[in-house]
Amino acid sequence: MSKAVNDSEKIKLIAQNKKAYHDFEIGEKFEAGIVLLGTEVKSLREGRANLKDSYARVKRNEVFLVGLHISPYSHASFDNHDPERVRKLLLHRAEIKKLLGKTQERGFSLVPLKVYFKDGKAKVEIALARGKKEYDKRESLKRKEETREMDRLRKNRKLS
Repeated sequence: MSKAVNDSEKIKLIAQNKKAYHDFEIGEKFEAGIVLLGTEVKSLREGRANLKDSYARVKRNEVFLVGLHISPYSHASFDNHDPERVRKLLLHRAEIKKLLGKTQERGFSLVPLKVYFKDGKAKVEIALARGKKEYDKRESLKRKEETREMDRLRKNRKLS
């Protein structure tokens, strides 16, 4: 088997933040590990996570993920986790310094794009992003609709 096929088989997508691509201009992306509790990992394996309204923040040379909702594990008894707790992200020191410098610039923020398992370890993909203005959002929707229409026309011509 080729290496590309093996890599794609080892990644299991849990949650994706589709709204981030609409609300932000996505810049550089980073893969980070997440510090999780046991019940959080089990809940993630069930696919019970939500990235909506979550963001990352650099504080004292550490990166934290705020607002990631991981539902309580269904088979846990009394010792379940807080679904909205702040979770630490694991990045290299050089990456953290780079993120710290960029987020201090006006307009940049850290947005999580997806949560997934890679080789059995929970990972989150975060990106440096700049917020879009309302007219930018309308423009990108217009372009998307135009490409969709062109694809539809091409498909109809091939069928005829």
